[in-house]
Amino acid sequence: MATQPGAGAPAGAAHTAGSPQQLNQIVMEYLSKKGYSKTEAMLRVESAHTDADGRPIIAKPEEYADVMYERAYSHLRRWIDNSLDIYKPDLKRLEYPIFIHFYLTMISGGHLTPGKTFWKNHVNEHEATHGYDLEELSRINLPVHVEENKLAKLYRTNKYRVKLPVTTKNLLLHFLEETADDGGQTLLSCLNQHIELISLPGRASLFVRGAELQEGEGIVGHTSGRGDLSENLPNVKLGMLPMDKELMKEVEEELREEDTKMKDISRSDELGVTAGKSLIDEFSKIKREEGEDSPAREAIPLPPYTIADVEDEVRQVKEYREKVQIKGGPSPALPSVCMYTFHNTNDGLHCLDFSQDAELVAGGFAESYVRVWSLKGTPLESIIPSENLPVVPKSRRLIGHSGPIYGVSFSPDRKYLLSSSEDKSTRLWSMDTYTALVVYKGHDAPVWDVSFGPFGHYFATASYEHTARLWSCDHIYPLRIFAGHLSDVDTVTWHPNSTYLFTGSADKTARMWDVNTGNSVRLFSGHSAPVTAIAASPDGKYLATAGEDSLISIWDIAGGKRLKAMRGHGKTSIYSLSFSRESNVLVSGGADMTVRCWDVLHGTGLPTQDAPEPMPGMGPVDGAAKVDLPQGGNNKRRGKDVVATPDQLAVWYTKKAPVYKVQFTRKNMVMAGSAFLP
Repeated sequence: MATQPGAGAPAGAAHTAGSPQQLNQIVMEYLSKKGYSKTEAMLRVESAHTDADGRPIIAKPEEYADVMYERAYSHLRRWIDNSLDIYKPDLKRLEYPIFIHFYLTMISGGHLTPGKTFWKNHVNEHEATHGYDLEELSRINLPVHVEENKLAKLYRTNKYRVKLPVTTKNLLLHFLEETADDGGQTLLSCLNQHIELISLPGRASLFVRGAELQEGEGIVGHTSGRGDLSENLPNVKLGMLPMDKELMKEVEEELREEDTKMKDISRSDELGVTAGKSLIDEFSKIKREEGEDSPAREAIPLPPYTIADVEDEVRQVKEYREKVQIKGGPSPALPSVCMYTFHNTNDGLHCLDFSQDAELVAGGFAESYVRVWSLKGTPLESIIPSENLPVVPKSRRLIGHSGPIYGVSFSPDRKYLLSSSEDKSTRLWSMDTYTALVVYKGHDAPVWDVSFGPFGHYFATASYEHTARLWSCDHIYPLRIFAGHLSDVDTVTWHPNSTYLFTGSADKTARMWDVNTGNSVRLFSGHSAPVTAIAASPDGKYLATAGEDSLISIWDIAGGKRLKAMRGHGKTSIYSLSFSRESNVLVSGGADMTVRCWDVLHGTGLPTQDAPEPMPGMGPVDGAAKVDLPQGGNNKRRGKDVVATPDQLAVWYTKKAPVYKVQFTRKNMVMAGSAFLP
């Protein structure tokens, strides 16, 4: 049968009619007929830049997403790496936000394979300082994930703040404009849309560490809580809480009696006490008198003092006289460390605390109980006779919680112990009877930490529900609720004068709270991962924070500013911090199975600015020394070796035992606790 002319026309006509160009022509004719001239003109312009399949016509290969962003980012990194050392630390902080926005732009635009390749090529460069965010963003694989992921939305809807000296900022903008055709234009577009460059007066400095966020940088509501509170800071009283005048008189009388008994020269020589070091003289150095920077005595209501308080004050004066002098600087005097390693814990030991007299240690376990040990090896005798049968034990198990124990804290007088648990409660235990006295309920979620106040009457708790709470031992309900963190409150500690509280949170910030008003009076932002450990210096001037970013930050409390950041714990979490009695030396313990000692004042512009000298046999402290990372399947080396900062004074290694607790005693000896991992 002969084929008729035009028999194949319908299929060809249908294909032509369905092509993007033909459809655009039909739509333009319709718009012209209806009088939508402006819309028709816009559609004609867009159609002129599309091919037969409706895809944009790209004149240059480098304008494709799989080439453009990789080219621009590598162009910036090469320039920064080749820059002068004085500019490099500031410029390095630009790499991370540009990397994140390039990646999110590629994924949201549907360029999935180029985006994943770009991520794989460069993610290792930022894991050391931004590993927490990168882990969350690594789950983004589709355009819809960019719209649904909370962290991605935070980056896309807020400008990332980076502070640069004026000279460095001008140098950057000039470079990008000069190299617009080589990727500079792409970088400029990203800076304009997603990054806020904040100009700083003055010149660039070699002493700025580029790896860590500076004060006020990052995204508002993310790394900086509610924003930068560096201006108009509330006034705070950081002096010591004045002693009760009657208590002071009784203490002085007791000390005079003690001095009279010790006038025997032979006895004084035996104890190493020289003339002029009487207890009265020592007490004059540490007694808490009213001053301009001291809070009012009435600000913190305390119960009337007892004879036990007088005895405790006398004991503190004696310990102050006998304490070892600790200092940093070029000729450091380092503390002794007494390490207690707990075996056969089956990875169930969650927390530790030492009593201030270094006689007891308590541990909280996953099996919902607390165990108390005598560090002297003496039996723990209960005042209840039946509890001592058949023999007086050297450790006591305290049972009462219905969930894992995450926090324990001894009272200053060692008579009580607090424990916090996943069961949402906090319990008060007697160290005379080794039984539970009170159950405090108020949190609606697991309680991660608990801490007794400096004077023992008050304590504070930190919870999964984003709050911390203030309690007194004689009330079963909280006195204050401290709300302001954006995620879990993981750790809590007190200012030495008891009028302020410090909290560390998974929102990567630490806060200072006024216990009288419940208000946040300081915000410390700068970590790039959850804050896991905090400590206030005994003189009340400094705060130390540490987190999962392996960074230790020293803060000036009065000004709310970070004085410096110290690195040395590899790429592992830091669990505990403690200041020496002089507030000039800090010790830390962490998952890298080490105890490390730091010079608090070095590099801050305060006294003792010289670099500390290494101590023989104490491990590497040179700024160029590599930090050993723990070996194992979960702790693989990633990227470059971490370099310890030059303010590290010493490091003590354990044998496969993460250090959960470090604590200076009143005599300046360090107590440390760890759990052996077989």
